[in-house]
Amino acid sequence: MSTTPFGWLAEARENRRSAGLQRRLRPRSADTELLQLAGNDYLGLTRHPAVTAAAADAVHRWGAGATGSRLVTGSTDLHAELEAELAGFCGFEAALVFSSGYAANLAAVTALTGPDALIVSDAANHASLIDGCRLSRATTRVAPHADPEAVAKLLAGHDGRALVVSDSVFSVDGDAAPLTELADVCREAGAGLLLDDAHGLGVLGDGGRGAAWAAGLAGREGTVVTLTLSKSLGSQGGAVLGPAAVIDHLLNAARTFIFDTGLSPAAAAAALAAVRLLRERPDLPERARAVARGLHSGLTAAGLSAVRPDAAVVSVRAPSPQDAVAWAERCRTRGLHVGCFRPPSVPDGVSRLRLTARADVSDDTLDRAVRTIVETAPAGA
Repeated sequence: MSTTPFGWLAEARENRRSAGLQRRLRPRSADTELLQLAGNDYLGLTRHPAVTAAAADAVHRWGAGATGSRLVTGSTDLHAELEAELAGFCGFEAALVFSSGYAANLAAVTALTGPDALIVSDAANHASLIDGCRLSRATTRVAPHADPEAVAKLLAGHDGRALVVSDSVFSVDGDAAPLTELADVCREAGAGLLLDDAHGLGVLGDGGRGAAWAAGLAGREGTVVTLTLSKSLGSQGGAVLGPAAVIDHLLNAARTFIFDTGLSPAAAAAALAAVRLLRERPDLPERARAVARGLHSGLTAAGLSAVRPDAAVVSVRAPSPQDAVAWAERCRTRGLHVGCFRPPSVPDGVSRLRLTARADVSDDTLDRAVRTIVETAPAGA
C-alpha cells in the first residue's frame, strides 16, 4: 500500500493502460488538413464567416468574458436576443442560456426535482443527465434503453413529483428516443418530460428545429428541452427551453445558473448568428442526415457493423478497446479524424468508432472517408 496520498494513481493508470482505456489530450492546430468526422459541427457553421464575424464583433464590443454570473454582470443584450431567438425557433415559450450544455442539464434536472421527487432516466443517457440525477437527491430509477413501457411501470404508483429524463438522440449510437410514446406515458402519469436535444437541434425537425418539434412536443406544457450551442450551432454554451414558469424557476433556483459565470458574449453572438443562418438555410439539416445515411450505407455494404443513424451520428463497432484506438489512429495517419468511444463512455461496454456527419462534406469526400475506414478496419470488425 502506498504511503503517499496519491500513490494509488500509478496503479490506476496502469490498470487503464492494460485495458486499453488510458486517455490523453491531442491538441489540434488551426490549419489541420485532417478531415474532421470526430467533432459535432454537424452543419459546418463553426468557421462560417457570419458566425466568426459575429463572435469577433462581440469581443470588440463587450470584451473577452461575461465578467460575472448572469444575475450580476453576465447578462448582455446578446444573451437576451439569443434566448428569444432560440425559444422562437424551437417553438417554446421561453429559454435560458447557460455556460455549457452540461450546466444546462444539471440545472434542469436538479431544479425541477428534489428529495421528494421521482426521476425515471434512460439507461443510455448522457453523463450530464446522470450526474444531474445524482445531485438532485431524488429517487432515481433507471429504465431500459428506449422502453416506454418500462418507464410507465416505474412511474406507476408514485404520487408526488415525477420527471422522465431522456436524450432525444443518444450520443453514442445516434439512435432516437421514442418521444411520442414517452410523452404519452408522461401525460398519463402526470410526469414532466425533460429531453436533452443536443444531437437533435439543427438536424431534426422542420428546418432543424429539433427532435421535440419533429415529434409535435414543442411548446407543450409538460415538456422541457435542453440544448447545447456547441454542436449544430458551432459555438459554445447551453440552454433550457420550456414554459415561462419553468424558466423563471431555473433563474431563481438552478445553482449552475446562479453561481456560474455567464456565457461569453462572443459565444452568445456566434450562436445567435448560427440560428439566424439556419433560418436562412433549411436545407442544411437534410444534407447532414444524407451524409450520415451515406456513411452508414457505405460501411455496412463493406460488412462493418454500423448502427443506422436517426440523426447525424454513425456508430461503428470495434472488437475491443485496443482495436478501436488502433483503428482510429490508422484512420488519422490517412488524413481522417474519427471519434473513438470506449468504456466508461459507452454504457454497454462495447468500443466504437463514432463518426459525425457534416452538411459541408461533399460526396467525393464522403466516399474517401468510407474507403479509409473500411481499408483500415481490424479483423473481426
